[in-house]
Amino acid sequence: MRARGSDFDKIRSVLEETDTEEPLTAREILQVLEEHGEEFDSAHRIATVLGRRAETGDVDVIRDHPYRYRLENN
Repeated sequence: MRARGSDFDKIRSVLEETDTEEPLTAREILQVLEEHGEEFDSAHRIATVLGRRAETGDVDVIRDHPYRYRLENN
């Protein structure tokens, strides 16, 4: 059972459940979340959440076009 918490916790939980290791775009992450029953407003919202967590080192942002995100293992 997935723990409910912050948006970041929801994203991390689903990506851990799916064993996603490669960096994904916000749109790809949104698709994975929707496939697992998590609702988010948009890929932009996901990018915002992950961008903020990148400031603390929890997320690695690959500044390509489009940006890709990799969650760091804690």
